Amino acid sequence: MQSLLLLLPDFSLIVLGAVLRQVMLNEAAFWPSVEKLVYFILFPALLFNAMATADIDPDGTLPLFFSGLGLMVSGFALAWLGRPLMGLSPLAFASRMQCAYRFNTYIAIALAGKLHGPAGVATMGALCGTMVPFANIFAVSQLARHGQTNMLREIARNPLVIATVAGLAWNLGGLPLPDAAASFLKRLGDAAVALGLLAVGAALRWGKAEGSLTGSVWLLAVKLMLLPAIAWGLGRQLGLGGVPFDILVLFAALPTASSAYILAMRMGGDGPGVAWLISASTLLAIVSLTFWLQLL
Repeated sequence: MQSLLLLLPDFSLIVLGAVLRQVMLNEAAFWPSVEKLVYFILFPALLFNAMATADIDPDGTLPLFFSGLGLMVSGFALAWLGRPLMGLSPLAFASRMQCAYRFNTYIAIALAGKLHGPAGVATMGALCGTMVPFANIFAVSQLARHGQTNMLREIARNPLVIATVAGLAWNLGGLPLPDAAASFLKRLGDAAVALGLLAVGAALRWGKAEGSLTGSVWLLAVKLMLLPAIAWGLGRQLGLGGVPFDILVLFAALPTASSAYILAMRMGGDGPGVAWLISASTLLAIVSLTFWLQLL
């Protein structure tokens, strides 16, 4: 029941976005403008604020960092192995494969707080904050390569990458973030959550996603079941226990982030296919997260 209540608000926003596009906000230019606002302003503000204010302890978080990085690489590799199952063009496949390793930070923080209180929130925040740059670089590099654009240029000017790197530099430099600035960035970040999920819902095309259903099922299985199992093994191998171990497994079991859709749309990829996977992973995570929470 806790997992259902945590996931229900996000999934409800996706459904609301789909309804709004059909019955009220169906102008051709409206949703692309929303996507642009989220991609260039709101999500970067959220990422910078999270990185600039995260409590990063290099010594205490090093095993957790390596475990998280191992999960990102595993998700990328497993998604790539499923390419023959997709039946997609290279660009469409590059759009969708990010759904095997990207993660929903908002659900992550909520779950961590329910399970371990402030300690869980701090640990999950540090893990998500350090993994965001890798998720963005993996996704942007593949989309840029298959979209026949310059990969390094796309990474260097990607607002999500810029925001995370800038926030990390601010944090490691020991610079204070004034209360007024932090409050301003938080409000922008709160707007990113709602508008990003509404934009996902507006792009839903349940019956029109190209490619093989088997390929989509593979990506969902990687994200919701295989990665948490790998996290369990990695955590034990590296000696994690208690809060860090629980957080690592939950991190691996998170549904795909809505930013995957925003990125795919901004780089000319398969937005509707990514939106389908995001929605399906969010819905199925109600069951899979309950399973992993029971094991923990």
